Amino acid sequence: MQVSQLLLSATQQLGDISDSPRLDAEVLLAHSLEKTRTWLVTWPDKELSEGETSQFIQLLERRKAGEPIAHITQQREFWSLPLKVSPDTLIPRPDTELMVEQILAHYPANTAITLADLGTGSGAIALALASERSNWNIIATDRSTAALEIARNNAQQLNLDNIEFRQGSWFEPLAGQSFDIIASNPPYIPEQDPHLSQGDVRFEPVSALASGQDGLDDIRHICKHARQHLKHKGMLIIEHGFDQKPGIREIFTINAYENITQVHDLSSNPRLTFGFNP
Repeated sequence: MQVSQLLLSATQQLGDISDSPRLDAEVLLAHSLEKTRTWLVTWPDKELSEGETSQFIQLLERRKAGEPIAHITQQREFWSLPLKVSPDTLIPRPDTELMVEQILAHYPANTAITLADLGTGSGAIALALASERSNWNIIATDRSTAALEIARNNAQQLNLDNIEFRQGSWFEPLAGQSFDIIASNPPYIPEQDPHLSQGDVRFEPVSALASGQDGLDDIRHICKHARQHLKHKGMLIIEHGFDQKPGIREIFTINAYENITQVHDLSSNPRLTFGFNP
């Protein structure tokens, strides 16, 4: 079959599975052929062999079964960085780039900063910041040794050496240390939320997604203990769900953070909250 024929057929088959069936089809075919999506556009009439077609169809069947594109390709782009991902890590979302933008906007390049990224997963936040601020000292933590192995591998592949990876839950690996910034994209989905068993999310680790009855248990813990690890006027910045804005502000207020700010993403949904240690 020709490239264009395969893409058309795959797009139709993924119509009920994906919000972006054409994109999914292109990514899978490009990955299967070890080509770029630009190559697919340039050579739409290219005839593919039976072996090439069969290999692509195998990947297509996995996507039709609901498996995330990022798990099939074992890669996801974040902040223009190619990151390896696995079922042991949360798949980096474009919305999380907003956190990187906010941190970079508040702390100029010539400022020497210490930053802790809690629950780093694939390392997306820490790696993006390290790529932009080579003079920053970054520590990335995660309780999952498998996730940390992925994050370390990503740092090595990107030749980023200003990050230290430590295993442990939240602040456990940071005893006696204080930071200018503590950043986290923690679990924030309620444990009984039906979305946990739907779509791509059902293939991701529940421990990276759900946190208590209202989804805020881990955020409460982080806000309560972060001040012990923040320098004077240090920033705590957390990603959260679009419907959690009032609850998050209350948690920051109860823990006496100053200049609490809540930021909306490109879809105009509340996505980030940050405040400063008095």
